Amino acid sequence: MLLAVAAVSYGWWVVGAARRGARWPWWRTLAFIGALVLFGILQFGIVGRYDQLLRWAFVLRLALLFFAVPTFAALGAPVSLLRTGGPARLARAADAALHSRLVRALGNAIVSPLVALVLFCVLLTPLSATIRESPVWAVAITVLVPVLGFGLLAPLSEPGVLRTSTFVTIEFLLAFVELMLDAIPGIVLRITNHVLDGSLVQAVGQPWFPSPLQDQHLAGDLLWFIAEVADIPVLISLFIRWQRTDRREARVVDELSDEEMAELTRAHLQRRG
Repeated sequence: MLLAVAAVSYGWWVVGAARRGARWPWWRTLAFIGALVLFGILQFGIVGRYDQLLRWAFVLRLALLFFAVPTFAALGAPVSLLRTGGPARLARAADAALHSRLVRALGNAIVSPLVALVLFCVLLTPLSATIRESPVWAVAITVLVPVLGFGLLAPLSEPGVLRTSTFVTIEFLLAFVELMLDAIPGIVLRITNHVLDGSLVQAVGQPWFPSPLQDQHLAGDLLWFIAEVADIPVLISLFIRWQRTDRREARVVDELSDEEMAELTRAHLQRRG
């Protein structure tokens, strides 16, 4: 149902954009299709089939729903497409959500590393087994985790959310810290030689199912790798946003008159003094 709603809505907005004479980049449509295909594989493939039995399948599904699916969806720029070819009322609602304090707080490299760290640190607790084995939590993860991931990435990829160049520079530097923070839960899962979630019952059903400890180590390997690779598009997005912000601020300065520039310099010197 989620796949059908997303595919039909995006396709309808592409048609709407074409009717209004706007050309929508084909690669953005392809990226959004990639997000839907990956979501379908995670939901109906081997990972979705065994995620309640195997830690590595659960961790792989969780990590890709949080990192990969939102990344492809953000590259598809659905909010920008909504502004271009969608209903005006829905576009205004999306803009309001994108500019809300919650999204603006989540969508920067100061908060997002902490969100990812808290999310994956749950895997180090007994609560992980409860969540993994619960069909109710499985539905919640399917819906909420991609939304959370997209909420973190959308302000980086969607135009209209403005930051100062100083703030973007700080974000860029803190993103390198995220490279280490995101890997911590995966490293702990990999190097710990006892089962952290307390569930010692070995999964049965297939001859290739690993023991609980091997399952945990494999889950740690996957999470460690995915967390490191997933930071690459974030760094690229931050670099692109820094370039755009720098050009915008340079254009504003170029448009100032000599008197306005002198007054701005005088005010700056007075603040520093």
